[in-house]
Amino acid sequence: MRRVIGRAREDLSVIVARDPSIRTRAEALLHPALPALWTHRLAHALYIRGHRQLARILAYLARAVTGGIEIHPGATLGRRVFIDHGAAVVIGETAEVGDDVTIFHQVTLGAVGWWRDGRREPGARRHPVVGDRVVLGTNAIVLGPVTVGDDALIGAGSLVLGDVPPAARVMAPEAEVVRRLSAADREEADQLLRALATSGCW
Repeated sequence: MRRVIGRAREDLSVIVARDPSIRTRAEALLHPALPALWTHRLAHALYIRGHRQLARILAYLARAVTGGIEIHPGATLGRRVFIDHGAAVVIGETAEVGDDVTIFHQVTLGAVGWWRDGRREPGARRHPVVGDRVVLGTNAIVLGPVTVGDDALIGAGSLVLGDVPPAARVMAPEAEVVRRLSAADREEADQLLRALATSGCW
């Protein structure tokens, strides 16, 4: 019991340390990542003891409560994992996440697809292993049995399909302005938007 309370306090301290909008542990209790992380610990313990159905029910309830943080009960999470905002985070069954990892919203740690995973050996890893102190930026997608080394940074919008060395930086191409719209172009775009959008959008 003492260990559970210690881990809970640790989680609250991490939220205060990494989320500038949270100033106290009491405020951190309302952070959307907490129900996902705390429920996952229970679900994972049940899952590895063979209570797969109950574990999946808990994971399903956590997803509903947290606005879409979906952590498979088979996934292994380290200590002081911080999920910022949390919406649409997906962590697959055989994923392993190290200590002090920061995960922003819309991150996927997924498999490459049943058409390839069906050919793997039974029990083979299908999801990424993420090392310690890794940062996964918004909408980063890491697929397959790849390894992301300690202290790596996966930038927002990056698609990772291969191993990432320790302390590496992976960045998606930055958007660039290719052309400025003229007044006529803007008017045409506005008319098209009005024609396509429903009245509920306005």
